[in-house]
Amino acid sequence: MAERSAGILLHRPGSAGREVLLVHPGGPFWRKRDAGAWQIPKGQIEPGETASAAAIRECEEELGVRLTGAPAPLATIRQAGGKWVEAFALEQDLDADAIRSITFTMEWPPRSGRMQSFPEVDAARWFGLADARAMMLPSQLPLLDALEERFASS
Repeated sequence: MAERSAGILLHRPGSAGREVLLVHPGGPFWRKRDAGAWQIPKGQIEPGETASAAAIRECEEELGVRLTGAPAPLATIRQAGGKWVEAFALEQDLDADAIRSITFTMEWPPRSGRMQSFPEVDAARWFGLADARAMMLPSQLPLLDALEERFASS
């Protein structure tokens, strides 16, 4: 069975329209990647945990910020690697430069026997929707479509 994750697309009104908060994954695999690497804060749904609870927990762990309000269901997508992501939307403003992510440990360099710690998220940034489309992980782009549809119909 494919892995299931949940995450939150944070958004806010901006001077040039709606803005979304995307995060850049930490660790050596993502270090030199920029366009096409940014994504929503998300993570695995634990056994017995609801998708919304997992989305809130993961977002708070990756950003180091308490969320306010109740996230609304947005869309469920399947990423290129086969992982299913249940996404929620939440309007909340925060200082992207002040994030403090939890860390993970892995052997680096490979087969070196040396363990190193890396932040799960090494940066967060607010993007206008057009810029977000250029920077976001391609398999998560349908989340921007879903958010735009939500605001077009309201």
